[in-house]
Amino acid sequence: MNSEWPEVRLGDLSEVITKGTTPTSLGYQFTETGINFVKSESVTFDGWIDPSKFARIDAKTHAALKRSQLKEGDVLFSMAGIYIGKTAVVPKDILPANTNQAVGIVRLDQTRAHPRFIDYFLRNPTYNLFLNNLVSQSAQPNLNLAEIRNLPIALPPLPEQRAIASILGALDDKIELNRRMNATLEAMARALFQSWFVDFDPVRAKSEGRAPSAMDAETAALFPSEFVDSELGLIPKGWSVRTIQDVSVINNWTLSKADKFETLEYVEISEVNSGNIGTVSTYLRGDEPSRARRRLRHGDTVLSTVRPDRGAYFLSLNPQENRVVSTGFAVLTPTKVPWSFLHAALTRPEVSEHLGHMADGGAYPAVRPEIIGAIQIALSDEPSVLTAFHQTCSSLFEQAECNREQSRTLAALRDTLLPRLLSGELSVADISSIADPILRV
Repeated sequence: MNSEWPEVRLGDLSEVITKGTTPTSLGYQFTETGINFVKSESVTFDGWIDPSKFARIDAKTHAALKRSQLKEGDVLFSMAGIYIGKTAVVPKDILPANTNQAVGIVRLDQTRAHPRFIDYFLRNPTYNLFLNNLVSQSAQPNLNLAEIRNLPIALPPLPEQRAIASILGALDDKIELNRRMNATLEAMARALFQSWFVDFDPVRAKSEGRAPSAMDAETAALFPSEFVDSELGLIPKGWSVRTIQDVSVINNWTLSKADKFETLEYVEISEVNSGNIGTVSTYLRGDEPSRARRRLRHGDTVLSTVRPDRGAYFLSLNPQENRVVSTGFAVLTPTKVPWSFLHAALTRPEVSEHLGHMADGGAYPAVRPEIIGAIQIALSDEPSVLTAFHQTCSSLFEQAECNREQSRTLAALRDTLLPRLLSGELSVADISSIADPILRV
C-alpha cells in the first residue's frame, strides 16, 4: 500500500460493526411479501446486491430485529461459507431491509471513511489473499466480528477516497445499468413465453371473439381459437404436451482426452447468478478441476443442479471452443425447439421453485438431470409459432449478451485499475483519460 497512507483498523473507522439476525432463530417466519431481507447469497461477487435473491419479512419482524436493520451506506461483509469475503454498499432503493447472521454490517463514520472506498478496498484482489489466509486458519470457512474489526485499512485522505470511489464507481454503475437493462430484456422474453405457452392469451382472446393484443394478424392466425383437455389442463387445440427431454438433449457433450486444448476456460457454479457469469478461470490442460467436464454449444441453456432454486443459470451464446462448465450443471441443447424457447421455458421463477422442491441431499441439495428433463410444456404442432417466438425473443437475449460482453470489458478494466489505485501507484488523474471514452459508449 501507499506508504504515505496511514494504516488503521476497520473498527477505528466504524460507528458500529455488528451482524444480522436470522428471523427463524428467534421464532419469526419469512413471508411471501413484505420488507426486504438480504441473505448472504444476495451479495454478489461483483459488489452489488441482487433483489432476486431477497427473502421477505413482515413489519413486526423488521421492528423486532433492530440489530439487523440496514441503513443507506452500510457496508455488508459476508462472514461464512462459500460467500465469505463478499462485500457491497447498501443503496437507498432497497430500504427498509434487514440481513441475516452470516452477514456483517459495517456502519462507518463517514467523516473519516467513504463507504464505497472501503467496499473497494475490501474487494481488492491483494486484500482477498489476506482474507483467505485469515480464513484458512479456521476449521470452518468463517470470520467473526473481532476479525472484521481488526482488518487493516490503508486510508488516504477523504477527498482522495471519494475520487477513487468515483472513478471505480462509474465503471460499476455502467455495469449495474447493463444488468438492469438485461433484467428488462429477459423479463420481456419470459413474459411473451408466459403469454403464448402458459396462459395461452392469443387462444383465449380468439375463443372469446377478440383479436389477440400486441400481435399482427399474420401471427394471430398461427393460434387456434379452441381448447382441449390434457394432462396439463386445458391447452390449445392442435397442441400437445411434451417434456423438456423430448425437445432437447442433456449433458451429451463431455470433455475427452481427444480434445486437444492447451488451456481450458472453466465456469464454476458459484460464479453464475441469474444469467451472469462472474469469473471465468483459465487452466492449463491437465490442471483443471476434475469437475470441469461439460462442453458448450451455441444456444445451450446451462442450469445448476445444485441448489437449483438459487437461480444459477446462463445462456451460452457463441462460447469459446475451450470453455467448459462444472458437472454440477445440466447443459441442455435444444433439438426440436429454438434455443430462445428452451431458455425462456427453463428460467422462469416457477421452474426454479419446482426444482428446489424436488432437490434432495444435505447441505447442498441437488436434482438429477432427468428431473429437469421431465418438466412438461405445452407445444404447438405448428412450427411457425416457435419461429415467430424466436424471431421476437432471440434478439432480446442477444442484446443482453452484448451488454454482458461490455460489462465484462468494464469489469476487467475495473479489476486492473483497482489494486493500482488502492496502492497509490496510479492517481485518478492518471486514469480518467482511459476510463472516460469507455464509459461514453
